[in-house]
Amino acid sequence: MIKNDYKRNVCVRGPDAFSEVKITDPKSYAAGREGIAAAMKHSFKEMGVVRAMTTLVHMNQKEGFDCPSCAWPDPEKPSKIGEYCENGAKALADEATTSHIGAKYFEEHSVEELSLRSDYELNALGRLTEPLVLKEGSIHYMPISWEDAFTLIADELHNLNSPDEAIFYTSGRSSNEAAFLYGLFARAFGTNNLPDCSNMCHESSGVALSETLGIGKGSVKLEDLYGAEVIIVAGQNPGTNHPRMLSALEKCKENGGSIISINPLEEAGLVNFKNPQSLKGLMGSGEKITDLHLAVNINQDIPLLKLILKKLAALDKAGCNVFDHDFIDKYTSGAEALLADLDTYIDEELLELSGVSIESVDTAVRLLANKQKIIICWAMGLTQHKNGVETIREYVNLLLLKGAVGKPFSGTCPVRGHSNVQGDRSVGIMHYVDKAFNERIETHLGFKPPEIEGVDVVGAMQAMHEGNAKIFMALGGNFLMAASDTDYTAEAMQKCRLTVQVSTKLNRSHLVTGKTALILPTYGRSEKENMSDDRFVTVENSMGRVRRSKGVLKPTSEHLKSEPELIASLADTYFKGKHVVDWKALGSDYSKIREMIDKVAKGFKNTELRAKGVGYYLPNNVRELDFSKLPGGKAQITINRLPEHNLEADEYMLMTIRSHDQFNTTIYGMDDRYRGVYNERRIVFMNPEDMAKNSLEKLDVVNLSSTYDSTTRTAYNFKVLPYKIPKGSLAAYFPETNVLVPYNHFADRSQTPISKSIRVRILK
Repeated sequence: MIKNDYKRNVCVRGPDAFSEVKITDPKSYAAGREGIAAAMKHSFKEMGVVRAMTTLVHMNQKEGFDCPSCAWPDPEKPSKIGEYCENGAKALADEATTSHIGAKYFEEHSVEELSLRSDYELNALGRLTEPLVLKEGSIHYMPISWEDAFTLIADELHNLNSPDEAIFYTSGRSSNEAAFLYGLFARAFGTNNLPDCSNMCHESSGVALSETLGIGKGSVKLEDLYGAEVIIVAGQNPGTNHPRMLSALEKCKENGGSIISINPLEEAGLVNFKNPQSLKGLMGSGEKITDLHLAVNINQDIPLLKLILKKLAALDKAGCNVFDHDFIDKYTSGAEALLADLDTYIDEELLELSGVSIESVDTAVRLLANKQKIIICWAMGLTQHKNGVETIREYVNLLLLKGAVGKPFSGTCPVRGHSNVQGDRSVGIMHYVDKAFNERIETHLGFKPPEIEGVDVVGAMQAMHEGNAKIFMALGGNFLMAASDTDYTAEAMQKCRLTVQVSTKLNRSHLVTGKTALILPTYGRSEKENMSDDRFVTVENSMGRVRRSKGVLKPTSEHLKSEPELIASLADTYFKGKHVVDWKALGSDYSKIREMIDKVAKGFKNTELRAKGVGYYLPNNVRELDFSKLPGGKAQITINRLPEHNLEADEYMLMTIRSHDQFNTTIYGMDDRYRGVYNERRIVFMNPEDMAKNSLEKLDVVNLSSTYDSTTRTAYNFKVLPYKIPKGSLAAYFPETNVLVPYNHFADRSQTPISKSIRVRILK
């Protein structure tokens, strides 16, 4: 039986199985008419013309539904033409597709057969329509009633030796209501095992910002970007991952601001943006976005920042008033120690490590020297390194020395990936123990939550692999393909007694399972929940604003359950109606959930009314220049070490990237239009000089291997593509290269996987 051979199409296809790959020059712009055409083509194919057009007009509107893709905020006055981007349209079409699969399909197709399909092919099958069970020893999913599914889970939970043998994972797709209820049930059950997708992406941001500024969130609002004098976009590709951000950068440029991009790859969206809602974007040359691109070597941001800070400090000592000394004296601690530490570094050595030219560094210094309104945006290009926390802290140092925090048009802007990943954390999805949060649960809800810290994603993988966790339940997501070390994660999941996936579509995690597996189908963000036309959920965007989201489409199937209803029904079944929390009532009345959130989650207040329209902002101490909870009551300027890679002579540094035809682990298509790659994903981008050094020609087939702790991992059969990338650096698509990321190597203090700096060898 091969029900769990996920590797067949993901990692080990032979060279003869490659698609007919087509390579063109990378694009020099993002969006424009081509973006419109791509969005409409995908939307019409999946939804049909009328369904697509009548639904898109409601996305990201005040009385509509929140985009199921990224967490970029909506403006206070959304565009009447359409407040969505190409990838948002693709995300909507993906969840609102008219293609469906149910019990009959699984009766005709075994798990063994499905395991031979690629992730793209699995996703293309369509929406799941009814609950399914894969019984021990079977290779076919079969239908199961909701009542029997809940009873099966409840019985397995009751049979555990300890509540900590269960793991409750959360995806950022879930609403505040669903996430709060899910976390509440886990705590009522008796565990803090609440890993979530932020553990794999922005956990480093949360740790770094909490240590330096006292809150694990960014400090800027959307409108701040419009008036910034300088915006630094570091380790981020907004053209693919957060396309609506380009509109904000365009407004910054129109208002006289400058953009500095810092990233090993020069991405199309940061070169030029052709706004599809303007004549200049549709018919003209578009807007040049980046004024200066610093093509830094992979994970060498810290030496680059240290060199920039050294040069700024020299100007400040010369009397140029580069730093805001009044701000530094009043609001910060650690400036003198940092400046003294900078003097211990040699400029030339920092420059060599960074890989950036001295001319470019000097240009960056000139752009920053006399500016105060500075915003720094970043994503996983900074967070997914061994020193991810330190890297972000070094960027915060620049802002603090410039006094560019807690003021209009200034501050920190970690750009979150999934649409409500930040909201999940705000309402209680966290594996650590927040004593104040627990006290509020006990005071207002009447039960005492557990006080033992739970496991994050890395801990969950290890617990399952070592046999210390028997049940794994996922509220959305594709855990197998999102987590690091794919082989290890697959083995871990197979050791479970029961795996439960709450999903809208089929993915690889449904095929690599515990002894028994359940698929519980739920609504998409765009669907109208069938109990009441007035029912809505809430979400929190990347900048801390909470707003309502209300679906408009008829549900895919009458057999779906909403996530809150599903969780409430499971809890009611488990507790047999004998618990201080009235779970059944919460499943049918979301306003009661919001009342609980207001009492328990920090900063939420009168959400039922305040979430209407544009919504409301949660409190943010940085915006108030309140650092009272930090040592000395001040923001912390920190000293951060240089990264240590210790590469062997034949090793390269690999960063994982996304194609333009994917969102997280969901693959919409096989093209990466902006980078000029069509009909293939097993591509490794390489500097031409490095190719020559290895006697490699364009589209030669290679294997990639990584060796950590004497264990070698291999990703098979990738085609080499010459590309504009720093020497010694490689890039390849995620999740195909997750197999190379060791589960036990991660960022210090955040445990975020090192997916952006993997030591690899190329084997021809």
